[in-house]
Amino acid sequence: MITRAEGAYLGAVRAFQNPMLDLLHKKHAPLVVSLLSVTFTAERPTVPVADAHTEIGDALDQLRAAGYEENLPTGSARDLCRQWADAGWLVRQVLDDDVEAYRLSAHAVGALEVAGRAGGARARVSQSRVRTLLDAVEQLAQDADPDVLVRMARLDGQIKRLQAELDRVQRTGTVDEVDDEELLEEAENVLHLVRELPADFARVAESIKAMQRDVVTALRQDERPTGDVLREYLERGEHVMESTSEGRAFAGALRLIGDPQRLDELAQQLDVVLRHRFTRRLAQQQRTELREIVRRIEQGLDQVFTAQREASYVITAQVRNHDPLRDRQVDVLLRDVMAGMQAWLPGARRFQPVDPLRRLPVAEVEHLRQTAGDLRPPEAPTPLAAWDDDGDDVTGDDARAWGGPHYADLTSHLVAFADGSDEVDVAAAFEAAPDGLRRPVDLLGMLEIAHTHGMTETGRVAFVDAVRPDGTRRRLAFGAVTTTTKDDDA
Repeated sequence: MITRAEGAYLGAVRAFQNPMLDLLHKKHAPLVVSLLSVTFTAERPTVPVADAHTEIGDALDQLRAAGYEENLPTGSARDLCRQWADAGWLVRQVLDDDVEAYRLSAHAVGALEVAGRAGGARARVSQSRVRTLLDAVEQLAQDADPDVLVRMARLDGQIKRLQAELDRVQRTGTVDEVDDEELLEEAENVLHLVRELPADFARVAESIKAMQRDVVTALRQDERPTGDVLREYLERGEHVMESTSEGRAFAGALRLIGDPQRLDELAQQLDVVLRHRFTRRLAQQQRTELREIVRRIEQGLDQVFTAQREASYVITAQVRNHDPLRDRQVDVLLRDVMAGMQAWLPGARRFQPVDPLRRLPVAEVEHLRQTAGDLRPPEAPTPLAAWDDDGDDVTGDDARAWGGPHYADLTSHLVAFADGSDEVDVAAAFEAAPDGLRRPVDLLGMLEIAHTHGMTETGRVAFVDAVRPDGTRRRLAFGAVTTTTKDDDA
């Protein structure tokens, strides 16, 4: 039986295991918080690794020069960033231009917000804060109560109150002014709510990345049929936003703040607030935070959407390229490398040189072909036929009979066949030609003449019989066309 004190203690122990609280109760927590807040800002959420090391190193040198040497940890800026990444405060990622960069984790963002609130103005129990609580409870009760009559009564009461307010404004023509002190309390309440947003967005993005790592790890270790794996993981990749509790909560909030028109209305409302005289009582940092609310929301949305796109791309690529045998081979190779490192590191000295691998090991192959195949054919080629150069001479008429189209004779035949008509069917003209103009090559010539004078396709297939000079016949088919003969006499 666990007592109340023991249960409370165990709960506190679990809470302080969270990287956010772990950061805040460390010995050098003020230094970590200050360096992270200076390096990472709302305008620069990601910083290249080399730039971060340089800027943090310069900040450490400035603190040492100012006399804070005793409060600073040992080690270089690179060592500190590596420690912060191992503790879960920094996250390394590769940008689109293949540059490695740091960004704050959700735990670090939350720690900075807690430190900022603790070091800033003390939160007060104000009318605005209590009204926010009452409005939230009222909305929760309305959403939880399914009674139709109760809902109708509440809506009717709201309509009556609003109608009474409208009648009063129309009757008097004035709006009751709110005291500057009350407006100041409401502005501080808004800033208190806004400071929670960056950590919330970061937690959603990191939950999506954690789901991505879980999916890829499970896929690499999965031994089920490939079809089942593809169906399950492609579905999770398509519905990545609904795969985590943070993602589902964000999807609900997105319905409220994801509309560009609503963000424009929010920007206009903030502009009205900033023009009011009470804002002069706000600190410059608070006025800047009010002015940057819309941009911080847009940055948070972009951070979550980027994580969603990357997760969908990685999961889909892993599924498409999934090769269980190759993955197991890579895992075995990595385990061998880690085992070799663990065996080498205990006896190694600092700055001890390591002999590089200058050549890859030789593959153990039993036999390789050492000679090329015989390029000679299996048998000699067939002898060439004898050619009688002293045979009968070919006459000019024979050469013309077996030569190209007789364009002039074909043109005259087309004109004669048309007999004054504007159009002539090429197939019919070819069939009516004498045998000397019905060679296969003459059909090509007649089609060429028709194309020159402009031809029209009829949409049917024509068949003609061609006659070669040796008397053999050949039946040919082509798309039937007609041509004009208007300019043939010119």
